[in-house]
Amino acid sequence: MAENRELERILQQETGITRVYRRFDYYLITAVSLAWALFQLALPRFLIVDSVTVRAVHLAFAMALVFLGVPVTRRRSRDIPGLHSLKHTPLIDYLIAIVAVVSALYIVLDWEGITTRMGIPITRDLVMSVTLILLLFEASRRGIGIPMVIIAIVFTIYAFFGQSMPGVLAWRGVSLTRYTSQIVLSTEGIYGIPLDVSARTVYLFVLFGALLEQFGAGQFFNDISISLLGKYKGGPAKAAVVSSGFTGLVSGSSIANVVTTGTFTIPLMRKVGYPAKTAAATEVAASTNGQLMPPIMGAAAFIIAEYLAMTYFEVIRAAFIPAFVSYIALFYITHLEASKLGLRGLKAADVPVFVEVLKKGFHHLIPLFILIYELAVLRRSPNLAVFNAIAILVAIYVVREAYFAYREKRPFLETVRRMIVTTGSGLVQGSKNMLPVALATATAGIIVGIVNMGIGSRIVQMVEVLSMGNVFLLLFITAVVSLIIGMGLPTTATYIVMASITVPVIVQLGGNIGLVIPAIAAHLFCFYFGILADDTPPVGLAAYAAAAIAKSDPIPTGIKGFIYDLRTAVIPFMFVFNPRLLLVGSEGWGQGLLIFASAVGGVLAFTNAVQGWALTANRWYEVPLFLLASGLFFLPNVVVSALGFAESNYYLVYPLAIAVYALAFGSQKLRLRLGGGEVAA
Repeated sequence: MAENRELERILQQETGITRVYRRFDYYLITAVSLAWALFQLALPRFLIVDSVTVRAVHLAFAMALVFLGVPVTRRRSRDIPGLHSLKHTPLIDYLIAIVAVVSALYIVLDWEGITTRMGIPITRDLVMSVTLILLLFEASRRGIGIPMVIIAIVFTIYAFFGQSMPGVLAWRGVSLTRYTSQIVLSTEGIYGIPLDVSARTVYLFVLFGALLEQFGAGQFFNDISISLLGKYKGGPAKAAVVSSGFTGLVSGSSIANVVTTGTFTIPLMRKVGYPAKTAAATEVAASTNGQLMPPIMGAAAFIIAEYLAMTYFEVIRAAFIPAFVSYIALFYITHLEASKLGLRGLKAADVPVFVEVLKKGFHHLIPLFILIYELAVLRRSPNLAVFNAIAILVAIYVVREAYFAYREKRPFLETVRRMIVTTGSGLVQGSKNMLPVALATATAGIIVGIVNMGIGSRIVQMVEVLSMGNVFLLLFITAVVSLIIGMGLPTTATYIVMASITVPVIVQLGGNIGLVIPAIAAHLFCFYFGILADDTPPVGLAAYAAAAIAKSDPIPTGIKGFIYDLRTAVIPFMFVFNPRLLLVGSEGWGQGLLIFASAVGGVLAFTNAVQGWALTANRWYEVPLFLLASGLFFLPNVVVSALGFAESNYYLVYPLAIAVYALAFGSQKLRLRLGGGEVAA
């Protein structure tokens, strides 16, 4: 019971919804959530609305929901009548919600007037703009925490007082008129690309995931994974990886992923002998990496596509190999950990029968197949593809419920009520799950807008000075800063902030040394390290959620989860220096499969080195062999270039990589035969 309360608290910290409502508050918030969901569902098929209106309405719903549902502070302080309460929505929050909605919609309500006086706003424009910015800061503070607000405020202060800064920090600064015109009264700031992607596409994918979970798909993914892998060595841990990967297809939240899959897989891991910390860390690493999985990728795939004017399919094509290779490596880690601990799988009696599980839950896979088919084969737009998948998902649920109601002779009205309540709950949960993304993209729009006001080139100079013109140092700084700010920001916000600041510099510095770094590689680099912050101690909420289930210490759990994620951390560095890992410049299935196989070899060798185990515990002289094999697999283009050959001959390095990897394994196999193998503690 206490464990469930702790998980609920952590989930609330992610969505911000923490109040215990009165009946009126509950119905109002439910109505707002449902209205938001229905508005978003109407966009792909039924509503023809200009993009500015879509963005403004999206933001208005998010701000209304956060002020109605999230208190000023989440501490258990005493109620202040009319001002603060954890038990109901006070009057002041109703008033703030109304003002927030009006200020968010102002750009639509007076769009014609705003466009005619672009650059010379009147007093009303300034008042509404400042009101929106202040209320957005407060909404973001309540919904996603203070770090995002602090970063936006720092950029704002720099925008106004740049002329007072010393040396390379100095720039001309902006006036209030220029600031509000860019940030609020145009589509270059708050109402920019990130919010547009959130409104048109991300919401529907998050809603799809919420409905799948509401209809029971989470339990099905767990059961199917256990039925396939439970009987093998470390089976529950391997099942956790697969189940989290399935959930990650449609979930944009690592914390929700932990709670969905971990409540089932962590106890099973403990049952076969995994220590609590290891079981929790495995689930943390698996769930965190769920955001790497196409098609959602924590909203980043859609934003990258907009920023780079690429098709969405091109983005997920580039992200495919790194994401799957990362999961393969984690699957391998669970095997190595089981080998170290001498563990076996579950007893046959504890493993569900695959055919039976599939028969009961196959309908959950149909919408996923439809979604992937529409995206990959029909090449439909993401929002239309996911709308069709949602329609099919709901239709399947309704038909299935109707069939079982008829077979079991349930009352008709009771069946209809159950359908409506379950579907409605999924729609409401989808809206609540969207709060962090909507607020993060809107607030990040302020930062992007400021960068585009003319300080972008200044920031590039500052970052270049900080990195001393060294692209290797720049990548390291970007990784560390992403991990630090990602402790307090949602993944999407971390990515947007870091991409705005560092992507141009990464591409430029790479060119200075003759290294062609594709823009998508730089964008994905920032995204990967924003994700890894979710389990970085001392803040990583995913680690706290898993630790609550496993009853382990959250800090050591987070540290161990981060160690597991080192195999993910190395991948971005590799695809920056070898863009073929993103299928950039590759041609045909044959070459793609070869690149995939080499990436698998590279990450497995790296995992052997980091985990200190292959067939047995590593000796010191075997670690360099594993690292060398990993480098040869990952960076064959660098090796052939260093030897003076054309990069197109990169495949010639693979036999050498295989030989080095085989040498390391052969060394361990020989020691085992001679009785010199070790068993790690």
